[in-house]
Amino acid sequence: MNPAIPQRCAHRPLAGGLVVPWVSLIHNGQAAFGSLNAEHALRAYLDRLCQICGQQLDERCFLIVRPVDEARGYSPEPALHPECLPYAAAHCPMLNGAATHYRRHPVLASHPAGRPCTDPSCPCPSRVPDQGHNTRKGSPADRYEAWMISTADYRLVAQPDTPGVPGGISLCVPIRRKRLLREAALPEDTAQLLELLRRALDLESDG
Repeated sequence: MNPAIPQRCAHRPLAGGLVVPWVSLIHNGQAAFGSLNAEHALRAYLDRLCQICGQQLDERCFLIVRPVDEARGYSPEPALHPECLPYAAAHCPMLNGAATHYRRHPVLASHPAGRPCTDPSCPCPSRVPDQGHNTRKGSPADRYEAWMISTADYRLVAQPDTPGVPGGISLCVPIRRKRLLREAALPEDTAQLLELLRRALDLESDG
């Protein structure tokens, strides 16, 4: 059963019946799910806003964490309210397992069509994907967890090559709770081998 739209998101526009997250890029009036509005993402970091509803974080918040984020010590996603997390987890393909590969748009996104925008009047950001994005593109999706922290422990981590621009939210703080959102997607050849093994075991048990 999918969670209802959080009350905090009652003011947000809908696309296909789904809440358009505050940090999502809206291109020519259409929500580009999977691409983030760079300006809104930056404001969410600096002003401690929820990436889904755009409102101020309360006493506690959740951070989205992959193994690579844990190793680096920071989450590259803006935080979420505890009330907004279940809705995001239920409807975001990367978090609920509907998508098996890393999102194709970088975090501070390019044109939603995946190419530079040639319309000079278009407000969408025109940025070249970073090297990390090129490495991740098309690779199996990682394990995703949600880590709860106290907003009093909210600390930004700067990008080493871009002073003054946050790269994410520090994980080197007390963690109050961890919640598994999805397991890592298996590589296609591994998944096929496991399926063959399951079928063989089923045949053996039937025999």
